[in-house]
Parts: sequence; C-alpha cells; structure tokens
Amino acid sequence: MSPIATAALAKTAPPAPPRRRARSGPPTRRLMAPATLFLLAWMIVPLAMTLYYSVRHYNLMMPELRNFVGATNYKLLLTDPTFWHSLVNTLVLVMACLAITVALGLGLALLFNRTFPGRGVARTLAISPFFVMPVVTGLIWKNMLFHPVYGLLAWLARELGLAPFDWLAQQPMLSIVIMIAWEWTPFALLILLTGLQSLPEDQIEAARLDGAGRWQEFRHIVVPHLGQVLYVVVMLESIFFLTSFAEIYATTSGGPGTATTNLPYYIYQNAFFQYDIGLSSAAAVGAVVLANVFSFFLIRFVAGNLNAGSAR
Repeated sequence: MSPIATAALAKTAPPAPPRRRARSGPPTRRLMAPATLFLLAWMIVPLAMTLYYSVRHYNLMMPELRNFVGATNYKLLLTDPTFWHSLVNTLVLVMACLAITVALGLGLALLFNRTFPGRGVARTLAISPFFVMPVVTGLIWKNMLFHPVYGLLAWLARELGLAPFDWLAQQPMLSIVIMIAWEWTPFALLILLTGLQSLPEDQIEAARLDGAGRWQEFRHIVVPHLGQVLYVVVMLESIFFLTSFAEIYATTSGGPGTATTNLPYYIYQNAFFQYDIGLSSAAAVGAVVLANVFSFFLIRFVAGNLNAGSAR
C-alpha cells in the first residue's frame, strides 16, 4: 500500500477511544488514619497502663517502689468485702436507674408526642435537667430538696404535720437513684420521642380501623418500632450509670459507711485516699470486665424481649 493510500485510510478511520484512567476514589484510609490512631491511643494507652499497674505494688507514698506482684492485687481485691459491697451497689444503681429512666422516658415521650397547648414549653422544662452538671445536680438535691431542716421536702412534711425525713442518711441509695434518674430521664425522653415521631401514621390508623385498643396499639406497633431506639437508650445509659461518680461525691461521699459506694467511688478512694495505685488499677480492670459482661447480658435480654414482642 502506498503512503498516500495509508494517509487517506488513517483520515477516514474512526479515532481510537482514549484510554481511561483508573478511577481512584478519595484516599479514605489515609484520611481516617489520624482519627483512628488518636482513638486507639486514647483507649489503648490508658488501658495498657492500668493493666501494667494492676500487677505491680505501686503506692504514691513510695513511688520509687514498683515491684511486680502478679495477681496479688486481684487476690486482695477479691477478698475485700468493700469491693463486693461496691459491686452490688453498682448493679443495684444501674438496674434501678435504667428501669426508672426508660419507663418515665417512654411515658413522657408518648405524652409529648401528642398535641396539646403549651407543648413546646413543657418539652423544654422536661429536658432541662439533662443540661445540669452532675455535681450541681447533687448539690441541688442535697441542699434544696433533701436537707432535713430547710429542704423543700422537709418543709412539705412540716406543712402536712409530719416529721422531716433525712433522705441522705436514712435512704442514701434511694436518694442517689432519684437524683440520677431525674438527671437522665430527659435523655431517654429525647431519644424515644425521636423514635416515636418516625412512626408512620398509616400503621396507627390501620390498627385503629381493625379495632385495636390503646394497649394493643402500644404493644404490637409502638414497642416493636422502638426496638432499636430502646436498645440505644439502654446501652448508652448503662455505660453512664456504671461510671456514676459526681452525684455520690457531692452528696454522700460513699456513705453512710459504704451504703452508696459504687465501683468508681471505690477506685477513687483507693487511689486518692489510700494512694494504692496497684489495687485501684486492679479494681478498674474489674470494672471494665463488669461493664462488658453486664452489657452482653443486657443486650441479649433486651433483644430477646423485643423479638418476642414483635413475634407476637
């Protein structure tokens, strides 16, 4: 073929499609690496240090002595009656606060999901305790409500002809439960109200047309719809209740005796009163184990009940 024919054929032939470059997405892993490394360092470094000190005899009064003692701190912990008492107090506090906050939060969410005059003001007042700091919550209840001389409840008792009741001395654990439940009920209210507002109205209307009552509507439609929301509320509140400290510190200081001493306050006492970092670190490891075991069984319990309710 002559050069002239080759040039003519090249002009008439369609141009070759351009080679596509391999599409490369954004460097997601590289962008997430700093945050991931920060979170790992934020969680793993304190946990590793806690594990390190839990197997050593380390007292702040003698910081130069950091002898390896193995499981001695754990043996001392398991033979300490105060530790077991604080463990029981922690479980009682968590279960009681969970029951109260979830029940009250669900009831208030059902109420505020309806339309009535002044609903906006009522919602604002209902969620306001959640924005009060835990130490301030303890001081408010201790000095303004529970005080046996000039507290509001003592004044009401005298107006009714009754003797004032010293709540923090006679019912310390109940007082702590009331304070923490008052503080965290708005959280459950907000989350559950958000879940209720995502419930389709046509399901409610269809159930009412089929003759379902209020209880059947709540049991078979509302509760299954709020399954994942209840799961989130229970999990988050369990984490916060297991670490409750400020309310106890500001009101009872773990007393009378050890009546309100939970695991966080027990760790605080060993670390900053007895200066025993080794024993307090072992107690912190026990608290981590307790939190994981408690969360595991609580998740199974909540999931089982929700699945049973939805199956019915």
